[in-house]
Amino acid sequence: MELIRQPVFLLLTTSSAVFCIFLASIPYFAMGDDPKLAKDSVLAVMLLAGLLGAVLCASASLAREIRAGTALAVLAKPVGRAQFLIAKYAGLAGALTVLTYVNLLAALLASRMAYDAYGDTDWLALWIFYGAVALAYGMGGFANYFLRRPFVSDAVLSLVLMTTLAFVAINFFAKDGKLQAFATGIDWRMAQASILILFALLILAGLALVCSTRLEMISTLAICSAVFLIGLMSDYLFGARVQSGSWWASILYTLVPNWQLFWLADALGEGKTIPWSYIGKAVGYVVAYVGAALMAGLYLFEDRELS
Repeated sequence: MELIRQPVFLLLTTSSAVFCIFLASIPYFAMGDDPKLAKDSVLAVMLLAGLLGAVLCASASLAREIRAGTALAVLAKPVGRAQFLIAKYAGLAGALTVLTYVNLLAALLASRMAYDAYGDTDWLALWIFYGAVALAYGMGGFANYFLRRPFVSDAVLSLVLMTTLAFVAINFFAKDGKLQAFATGIDWRMAQASILILFALLILAGLALVCSTRLEMISTLAICSAVFLIGLMSDYLFGARVQSGSWWASILYTLVPNWQLFWLADALGEGKTIPWSYIGKAVGYVVAYVGAALMAGLYLFEDRELS
């Protein structure tokens, strides 16, 4: 609840979902590959929004509390540092799951709305989704003005509710407004690809939390961005050297997350699938990496001066 009260979280969730729908509503003139290009762009938006969300939320939940003295007040009670850090990560993972869920709904709609040179914009879906977002903000404003409730958190919860209802409503109608079987035209492989992106964000959240035990937001963002960029090139930078027997490349190849394992945009081509067994293996990778990251974070946090 603390994280979804951050205005930047509401801004990231709204802007990324709205932009995903926008990307599926414009022509690309990509010689028949327009739907594939739209799906790749949507997944890239999800990953970038999650990167910013992980860093900003980690800094807000830990680094700022240490600086403001809130962490010291909590740890003065019978709460251990390990419990405090794990709880912070659990809240951060929950906030990123909410962000990814809203973007997932937008991504699934984008897979239905994307069109090639012979199609046209799905105006019905576009305006229903945008209208649901506007209504969510209106509900947050109503609760804030008349019920004296916090605007940002209510707007986030309303956004989750209204985008879900909009997704269900849109899938009962075709582009021309006629009734159709539910979810006709939806590429459900986008759900699997989005789950893998969420796994990548959970690893990023662990790294951001480790950095936040010692550093402020800008430094955390710089380090996480560097790890993200190096991880995208991990196979090129370290993979070949590992096969040739380089010990230092083997260490770096293990320490740096390989983000290509979670980026399966190529599997969204026609006739291809993403096996659930692969997602199961990715779960093991995430659990091991996040566990190691939290252990490192606890080591750095144990002797951190909080006064």
